[in-house]
Amino acid sequence: MRYEPRVPDESVNVSDVSPLRELGRSAGSLLVGLALLGILIAYSVDIAVRLIPPDFETRAFADLQFAASGDESGPPDPRRASAQSLVGRLAAHWRDAPYAFRVSITDSPDLNAGAFPGGAIVVTSGLLGEVKSENELAFVLGHELGHFRGRHHLRRLGRTVLYGLAASAVLGQAGSAAQTGSLVTSLTERGFDRSQEEEADTFGLDLLNAEYGHVQEAGAFFAQVAKSGGGNRFTAYLSTHPAPADRALRLARLAESKGYAQRGTVTPYGVTKAENP
Repeated sequence: MRYEPRVPDESVNVSDVSPLRELGRSAGSLLVGLALLGILIAYSVDIAVRLIPPDFETRAFADLQFAASGDESGPPDPRRASAQSLVGRLAAHWRDAPYAFRVSITDSPDLNAGAFPGGAIVVTSGLLGEVKSENELAFVLGHELGHFRGRHHLRRLGRTVLYGLAASAVLGQAGSAAQTGSLVTSLTERGFDRSQEEEADTFGLDLLNAEYGHVQEAGAFFAQVAKSGGGNRFTAYLSTHPAPADRALRLARLAESKGYAQRGTVTPYGVTKAENP
């Protein structure tokens, strides 16, 4: 048979599938893969955290506690003393609390509070200047104690570190790819954050009722955030917590389901930095 060369068909290297569709499939597969990786990391960290004794955590993060405490070389701050006393009273209702809690005040106009590994609680001066009653502040501090009870502070730290390492390993240093990975892992994490915030709210509500015999003012701060429309002063709080209006409603329903009195005596709060002893 005589060989007769022929010109190749012009469509031989052209896919029947649209390039945009192929790109979409690839991007979708990447996003799904990252989401699954994020879920795997989250559950792995949760398991690992259960194996870390609180006393080891305190020793391991001693430097972080020192940094969170800020400069206390000046005159005593009555705001810190008041908040520390209140945390002590609330923690007394948590009979097997494994931490020695230490409250610090940071001068910031933002309204926020945070739990740090080892038992450190940092509260902003902006939040202290906004609360109207001790009961309102007690719930916020009780909420932070709830994060310690669930060890959410360690779980979030572990996830953040592993998410970063995973993104670097999978995506390299490409800016847009890294941002995509960060977005997916953040969306994955939001489900866990919501669950943790609700768990901390429930514990804070229990402590509030145990201390005062009622839970009035539990949702006062959230109602204030909702009423403000989430202005600039609330940005830090809103970035790490669920919608305040939904939260206040959930607390009211939770209190009702637990049979907690939602009205009672409210203790005013008005400690300022200027009131040095």
